[in-house]
Amino acid sequence: MSSSVALAEARTTRSAALSVLMGSAIAAKREGDISVAARDKLKVCLLDFLACAFEAHTLPWARQAQGLAAAGAGPCSIIGTSVKAPAVDAVFANSVAGHGLVREDMHTGSVSHLGIVVLPPLLALAQQRRVDGRSFITAAIVGYEVGGRIGRAIVTPEFARSFRPTGFTGPLAAAAACSRLLGLDEAATASALSLAANFVGGQNQWPHTGGDEMFFEAGVAARNGLTAAQLAALGAYGSEKALDGEAGLLTAYRPDHKAPEVRLFDGEPEIMSVFFKPVPVCNFAQTPCLAAVALAKDKRFDPSEIVSVDVSASRAAKAYPGCDYPGPFARVLQAKMSIHYAVASALLRGSVDEASYLKLDDPALLALAAKVTVKAGDDFTAAFPAKQGAEVTVRLKYGRVLSHRLQDVIPADLDLIRRRFRAAAANAIGADAARALEAAVDDLDRSTDVGALMQLALAPAARAGAA
Repeated sequence: MSSSVALAEARTTRSAALSVLMGSAIAAKREGDISVAARDKLKVCLLDFLACAFEAHTLPWARQAQGLAAAGAGPCSIIGTSVKAPAVDAVFANSVAGHGLVREDMHTGSVSHLGIVVLPPLLALAQQRRVDGRSFITAAIVGYEVGGRIGRAIVTPEFARSFRPTGFTGPLAAAAACSRLLGLDEAATASALSLAANFVGGQNQWPHTGGDEMFFEAGVAARNGLTAAQLAALGAYGSEKALDGEAGLLTAYRPDHKAPEVRLFDGEPEIMSVFFKPVPVCNFAQTPCLAAVALAKDKRFDPSEIVSVDVSASRAAKAYPGCDYPGPFARVLQAKMSIHYAVASALLRGSVDEASYLKLDDPALLALAAKVTVKAGDDFTAAFPAKQGAEVTVRLKYGRVLSHRLQDVIPADLDLIRRRFRAAAANAIGADAARALEAAVDDLDRSTDVGALMQLALAPAARAGAA
């Protein structure tokens, strides 16, 4: 075989590799191709992420992540605190805080929380170099696209019983976003994706006991994605078949051990499939919880009169670790994963919020949670992941039966997201800074310096010291 033919065949092989195809699509994506709807959605994603991080930044797991930061040793803000730190430390801490309420944005098709892995590294990069708003938005949408498409290709209910989806989609989503913002060419972007494919991980044992691993898995994923892109920018080479080779990521973890075709920007952008949680519980508990809240609004339940509660949802909801668990509950995260707990709390209180998780040993709640049965409904399973429906049926003494069915989750709307942001931000950084930060997010696509936005996210004393 001549050297020219061998070279041609090598080029053909390389062009067929999924990382190369994705790298080419990412590098070639034009800002002008991003729709107004996608840009506006990204701004809501950012506002929602900041709201979650502000509200959660004093929780134990957020404090623990902040405690690892080399304070004062870098330019990057840790949200809601007075700490500026190196990028990798800020990314880790902000990702953990954004995940801290279990209320972060949700991409159902990938069973992943993409905002908490895409936005922190981009915000850190924007404090290391001047980044305009349109470049930031494009990079973020690229990250959501890659995370969503990879997740659709790899995550099944069986996969999610053992592995944490965000721990697998997150490093690739973050690497794609950072590669785009750093201006890497297609070859370097392909290497970043391939490196990130080797930086994935996370098991789903934690829901059974409410372990803190969940929070930190997201931080590691975000940090690893940034690291992959930075290594590629320095010339590190990642195997072109790291995604779809015989031992590649998709090949290894899919049940058929065959890598499917993954096409970016083919149809509606993945960011448009993201929804915002109305209540601070696991994604799979959202719709059952909302159905129970609707029942409680029509009737004040006496728990002693309830004989049983039947919840019908998708097979994915029943199968996800920790969701089909009646108690007892030793830790908050264990309760936030449980459909039983969320439904019982909703029926008793008429709502589910952070206050619902202050008394995990409430005898009335525990007794009612034990009466909840979760089953997989064929219709809800067939509609998933496009829709996340559920039905809650309450059987009372003397034969009365009450039921409420939702064909899909009812997401938090922009008004609720803004109210949550304003309350949390004002509490952390003051009302004036909160208003300025909200305005900066709203005006993101016209910003010439996204890094300035993160200066507003610091505690008042830190902002005064920097002035």
